[in-house]
Amino acid sequence: MKLTKLDVEFENIHTFSEVIGINDRHLDVLNRFFETTIFTKGDAIHIEDDNPETKAKLENVFAILIRLVDSAIQINERDVIYISKLIDDAIERETIIDHYLNRVEITKTVTGKPIYAKTINQKRYLDAIEKNDLTFGIGPAGTGKTYVAVLHAVKMLKNGHIRKIILTRPAVEAGESLGFLPGDLKEKIDPYLRPLYDALYEALGTKQTEELIEKGVIEIAPLAYMRGRTLENAYVVLDEAQNTTKGQMKLFLTRLGFESKMIVTGDITQIDLPVNAQSGLIHAAKLLKDVKGIATIHFERVDVIRHPLIQKILERYDEND
Repeated sequence: MKLTKLDVEFENIHTFSEVIGINDRHLDVLNRFFETTIFTKGDAIHIEDDNPETKAKLENVFAILIRLVDSAIQINERDVIYISKLIDDAIERETIIDHYLNRVEITKTVTGKPIYAKTINQKRYLDAIEKNDLTFGIGPAGTGKTYVAVLHAVKMLKNGHIRKIILTRPAVEAGESLGFLPGDLKEKIDPYLRPLYDALYEALGTKQTEELIEKGVIEIAPLAYMRGRTLENAYVVLDEAQNTTKGQMKLFLTRLGFESKMIVTGDITQIDLPVNAQSGLIHAAKLLKDVKGIATIHFERVDVIRHPLIQKILERYDEND
C-alpha cells in the first residue's frame, strides 16, 4: 500500500507530543476510527492509504487538535473520537474549534475541577434547559442526557436558584424481576438509579450527597411517588422516560410548579414496556413540540463519547433493525 504524507505542521515538539498522545494513543484511536494505518516519521505524519477522502478528513482532525493544543486545551482520547466523528459527519472545522474554545462549564467536581459540556449537543441541551421550564432530552445511551441534567441541577442548588432536586425513574423491569431482588422497594430500585447517584457523587462527594438526601434536599424515588404532589422551587429529572406510559407521563408533567425546571430524558430505541403500550415519552414529545416554554433536544450517535467500538456496535444494530 502506498504511503501518503499528510499536510500537517506542528509548531513545536510539545504540540506534537500532545496531539500524538502518550505511547501514540491518539494515533491508535484514529487508526481504529478511520480503519487505516498512521505512521510518524520525525514530525511528519503518513498514512498507509491513498484515498483522498481519508487523507482530507485526517488533515482536518490534526488541524483541529493542533489548534486546541496551541490554545492550551488538554485533549484526551474521547476528544479525538468526538472530533473524528464530527469531521466524518462533515461538520465544519471552525464549528468544532469554536465548541472547544468557548466551552460551557456545567459545574465543578467536589475537588473543584470544572466539568464542561463535552459535545455540541450537550451545549445546546444546557442552553435549552436555561431558557425553558420543560426540556426533553432524547437519544441513545452514553450521550450524557441524564448526567448533564443532574450536574446542572447541582449547580442551580449551589447557586440558590432551587431548593430541592428530585430525581426519578419509572420502576420498569428491563428483563429482570424486581420481586426476586432482596430488600424493600428503595433497596430494589437503587441499583436502577445508580447513574443518578454517580453524577451526584462526582459533583458533591459521597458524604454531602448522603447528607442532602437525609435532609430531603435531594430526593431519589420511583415515579409512582410523584402522584398527588406539586413540585415548586425544584429541579426535577425524569430518567428512562421511554418506559413511562401515556398516563404516567401526563401525571408527571402536571406536577410542574412555579420556579421549577423539569428535564425528561430517554432513549426511544430501548423501550421495555409491553408491546401494546405506547411510550409516554414518544407521545409527549410529539404532542408538546410546538408549546412555548418547552424544548426538545435530540442527541445522535455522534454524541456517544464512549469506546470507539460502541459507535460500530450501534451502527450494526441500526442496520439489523
